[in-house]
Amino acid sequence: MSFDLSVIPNKNIIVGITGGIAAYKSAILVRRLKDAGFNVRVVMTEGAQAFITPLTFQALSGNPVHTQLLDPEAEAGMGHIELARWADLVLIAPASCDTLAKFAAGLADDLLSTLYLATSAPVWVAPAMNQQMWAAKATQRNLVTLVDDGVHVIMPESGSQACGDVGLGRMPEPEELARQVTDYFHKAQRAIAEKFGLLASKHVVITAGPTREAIDPVRYISNHSTGKMGFALAAACYAAGAKVTLIAGPVSLDTPNGVRRINVSSAVQMLDTSMQLLDEGCDVFIATAAVADYRVAEVAEHKIKKSGDELDIALIKNPDIVATIAQQDKRPFMVGFAAETRNVEEYAAGKLVAKKLDMIACNDVSRADIGFASDENAMTVFFAEGYHLPKRDLEKASKQEIAQQLVEAIHDALHHDPAQDEAF
Repeated sequence: MSFDLSVIPNKNIIVGITGGIAAYKSAILVRRLKDAGFNVRVVMTEGAQAFITPLTFQALSGNPVHTQLLDPEAEAGMGHIELARWADLVLIAPASCDTLAKFAAGLADDLLSTLYLATSAPVWVAPAMNQQMWAAKATQRNLVTLVDDGVHVIMPESGSQACGDVGLGRMPEPEELARQVTDYFHKAQRAIAEKFGLLASKHVVITAGPTREAIDPVRYISNHSTGKMGFALAAACYAAGAKVTLIAGPVSLDTPNGVRRINVSSAVQMLDTSMQLLDEGCDVFIATAAVADYRVAEVAEHKIKKSGDELDIALIKNPDIVATIAQQDKRPFMVGFAAETRNVEEYAAGKLVAKKLDMIACNDVSRADIGFASDENAMTVFFAEGYHLPKRDLEKASKQEIAQQLVEAIHDALHHDPAQDEAF
């Protein structure tokens, strides 16, 4: 079982819009929710239609807008029941003072108030009104009732209002509302992944990107690694329920959601950090980083000045991070990577044995279509002999898709029972 926490697949959101000047923000809200991957349907009260037209929301949501309690086009004319069953979450934004009162009293005289009573989905309200109406005792009593009934209230913001007053009552910005909705579903998916995901309860440590080996304060030795494959794997492991720590060389990539990131520069720093994390407890170690094989023996204290046609720099060998980790007494499940330009599978198979790895994934970085800078990859996976698992060819796909397949391969190896092979 896998979970993609970067998007929200097949989640249905009903956005309820009531009368108020903040209704114009709801158009942006619907767009942001669609951008996040939600299916969105809009329900408008009669008051909302005085501020903004249903046609606007039909264009933004891609669905007809619902305004009538008894819909002759709905099954048996019961549109509110169909919508109630369809929704995974109902968000009222803006929620007027009148609507809050209806909900608290259990009135059902229009589509939105009837939908509120008919749905079993979570209901969120984002109140928007004049600051004095918000502060009124009746409004505050209604809010207490709604919270007791399980409604999630998104508190209004303070600021200048359309009426000229200043105070609490402004609806939060659409981007903030969309973020809260997205976070809610991410947390729900994460809870499932932590219990049932392919790497549930595992701590996965991943190295990614290049290393930089200083020559002097302004120059260094490095390589073309972008870190994209390692970052994609970090996201995939987190989505599979793992606790993920990403040791990142110098790259310009955003940290995947939910992943702990530790930035390093040199190979020695990357090894030191890896050893510290091993002491903390590590179940799976994935070495995607393109670690420099050599470093400068003596780093110049100041910038080296040009003084001739040639410059001699003594290099010494860097520690082999993946081999060092694999030799530890309490070694985790070890996954290596081999980025080669020729004899790819041959070199990878040799590296698997020589470094005592459990699994290795190799690719041909001489190919322009799957090289370091590409967003796609193609790999071959080998397992150590004791696992009795055949090699896997991962056809060219996005690095996110390849990462998911690698997570599945790790899961299969972790849960593979060689005794079953012997039985056949």
